[in-house]
Amino acid sequence: MADGRDGRARPGRGSGREVAWLFLRLGLVAFGGPAAHTAMMRHELVHRRGWVSDERFVDLMGATNLIPGPNSTELAIHLGFERARWRGLVAAGVCFILPAALIVTALAWVYVHYGNTPAVAGILYGIVPAVIAIIVHALVGLARVTIRSVWLAGLALAAVAAYAVGVNELLVLASGALLAVLVRAVRHPPRPSSPMAVAPLVVGPSLWSDLTSGQLGQLFVTMLKIGAVLYGSGYVLLAFLRGDFVERLGWITEQQLLDAVSIGQVTPGPVFTTATFIGYLVAGPVGAFLATVAIFLPSFLFVGLLTRITDRLRSSPWTSVALDGLNTTALALMAGVTGQLGRAALVDPLTVAIAVATLILLWRTRLNSAWYVAAGALIGLARTLLAPGVS
Repeated sequence: MADGRDGRARPGRGSGREVAWLFLRLGLVAFGGPAAHTAMMRHELVHRRGWVSDERFVDLMGATNLIPGPNSTELAIHLGFERARWRGLVAAGVCFILPAALIVTALAWVYVHYGNTPAVAGILYGIVPAVIAIIVHALVGLARVTIRSVWLAGLALAAVAAYAVGVNELLVLASGALLAVLVRAVRHPPRPSSPMAVAPLVVGPSLWSDLTSGQLGQLFVTMLKIGAVLYGSGYVLLAFLRGDFVERLGWITEQQLLDAVSIGQVTPGPVFTTATFIGYLVAGPVGAFLATVAIFLPSFLFVGLLTRITDRLRSSPWTSVALDGLNTTALALMAGVTGQLGRAALVDPLTVAIAVATLILLWRTRLNSAWYVAAGALIGLARTLLAPGVS
């Protein structure tokens, strides 16, 4: 097995089975949102297994920001393709999504039958600090690869500042790529014969009308539309779901929507499994299945198309420098999200101790990241049982 430190892993030389097992396990422990998912994938695939180099990982991470949909899930799909081509693409995506979809379906059943969901705050109390440490460890490693000049460091700081004052994430990413191209144009003006213009990857979404008057058909098409056009964070997903399922269709209430989003955020794996919860509320287990397939299906299709152009992005000086800018700002956004998570999660000496201990172990050992998440969960559960009155 290749060592992640030498970066010489050969793409497409693995099996679909090993990809499936790895991403199934990641799907079970990937708490904390897209930044945490990205950090865990980097730890497992680059640091521990050497399936891809840090340079290639950063390029794939940046490329997935060009397309709509859940970025961490699309990164998983792309990494699966890198390891085992089309079998890996399907195996990575399905196995990363499956655990969260099953967990959310079970919680939706509890919600429908008992009116609420089991409390998970105690477990998350210990998990989130460990996840923050995993993200910080990944950020440091990725920054060494991505930020290779003083001006890129300045770009990263500007992107963090823009995120902190509330600038839209997509605008930050686009600005990073554009600024990188402009800087290169100033330093190395293009000759008239050398094409500078880069055709952007444009997804022209059509506002599909419902293909059927049946509820299941409407559910599937609506979720498919959202998965095909949605850029941005979970807050953007909330706006889409509210507009369609609360206001236009009237199938769920505002409170049910908020409960669905909460379940998507506190369970492992993609936040987009919020759709699974809503599908269950609308049409039971069949609705949960159709909603899950519909909202994630565009990601598989987009990544399948993206695999054909990712290598070309590095072949041209102009697209390569745009990708550098995109990667730098994507890394800065990860740092901004981590800062917000840290302020919310590191609330007392115990949570700080969990984060620091995890960070030290990450640098000194090559343990599976699942152990850190499991240890944090056990600490949080023990605290809840021993001091049930602590919130």
